[in-house]
Amino acid sequence: MWPEQAGEASGALRALVLVVLGTALMTLSAKVNLPLPYVPITLQTLAVLMIGATYGWRLGSATMIAYLAEGALGMPVFAGPVGGLAPLLGPTAGYLFGFVLAAFVTGFLAERSWDRSATWLFVAMAIGHAVIFAAGFGWLAFGTGLGVGKAWLVGVVPFMAATLVKNALGAALVRAARRLADRRG
Repeated sequence: MWPEQAGEASGALRALVLVVLGTALMTLSAKVNLPLPYVPITLQTLAVLMIGATYGWRLGSATMIAYLAEGALGMPVFAGPVGGLAPLLGPTAGYLFGFVLAAFVTGFLAERSWDRSATWLFVAMAIGHAVIFAAGFGWLAFGTGLGVGKAWLVGVVPFMAATLVKNALGAALVRAARRLADRRG
């Protein structure tokens, strides 16, 4: 969405600015949350998938890694006013690490023109959501010892309806941004 310019320095600056903007979006999206006992409902998955779709798999994944690193260093970037290692080791860990894989998958599909159609972009984002859920569910079930049944009830079921809305909203917003960018340049 930001035109690439010639030169290694300008490319590095562009990437740095986009990563900073992406981690800021992730932080803001984490602060819009509905606390639940194990994992809060946030706008983070919407942000992850939009970043993956617009940045591509390389920069999208790098942005998620930078976001996790900011949190690990103690910056209050996660849901609630928290940073540090606790969220990366607690019930939300699987979802947080799933963000990296979801940005990778969504970005990979977008780079193969899945972002040129709202329907295909919705599907790409649904696949990205499935990756996040699989990582989160797996960690809740086996990493924290909740077991499969309880992990499903607290880590997947409460998020299903919101996931469909986020996929539709994300696909619409990315497509609208692409149309706007195409008109401008």
